[in-house]
Amino acid sequence: MKLIACTALTAIVSATAAFAAGDGTCAAGKTLTEGTLTIATGNPAYYPWVMNDAPESGEGFEAAVAYAIAEKMGFGKDNVTWVRTSFDEAIQPGAKNFDFNMQQYSITPEREEMVDFSLPYYTSAMAVLTTQNVVDSGAQATLDSLKGLKWGAVATTTAIPMLNEVIQPTDEPLLYNDNADVNAAIMAGQIDAALYDLPTALYLSAVVVEGGALLGQFPPDQSESPDQFGLLMEDGSALRECVDAAITDLTESGELAAIEAQWLSEATGVPVIK
Repeated sequence: MKLIACTALTAIVSATAAFAAGDGTCAAGKTLTEGTLTIATGNPAYYPWVMNDAPESGEGFEAAVAYAIAEKMGFGKDNVTWVRTSFDEAIQPGAKNFDFNMQQYSITPEREEMVDFSLPYYTSAMAVLTTQNVVDSGAQATLDSLKGLKWGAVATTTAIPMLNEVIQPTDEPLLYNDNADVNAAIMAGQIDAALYDLPTALYLSAVVVEGGALLGQFPPDQSESPDQFGLLMEDGSALRECVDAAITDLTESGELAAIEAQWLSEATGVPVIK
């Protein structure tokens, strides 16, 4: 009896160690291509999520998290393949050409009716992107000041509820087809401001929007339902349990926090909206 118990215990420990070492057991037979993990990102993919539009480098927050998850699932760097999709294309129901997709997808009940999401890998503050001209004209990091600004947003983003329920601007926000149109409207002076997740807003203010500035941020803990990003997968994906186990492991070990500190550290110093 003792021998049987000892053998069973050894088997359990061995199975746990196999997952921890990333031998691919949990993902076996569940990926799009056997022995390969296919990961999707945007086209292009932006800093600080992916550096230099090169996810295969593993540089940038989402690229680094993707490889960390892959390793936990048993896939070395040589066994990861990257593909590109648009944001809206990937979120539609139906078969996918990837195992999971990382493009700062906020987890929402509406989207979960069409696709599967992993556990969150990032909880984002929302930030106000504007221009230095708007700041110089007196805009401040207060709700009273934000109400009087002219706002724009992509019609399908999670910024809309925050605009309508938290900021409650005097004028109805102008709605656009995509972020490029929103950014162009800011630069043309058609709108004063837009809401983005903090890292994206940092990038846009520094690189894309001429004369861009960050007016302030809404911390995640000040929101009843903070924006949480998850890996997007095909509805009913057999990989979901395996992916969630990898994210849990990375979270509990502190590895996920270390990756965030490395790649998103620039997000400090932005005023908090009061």
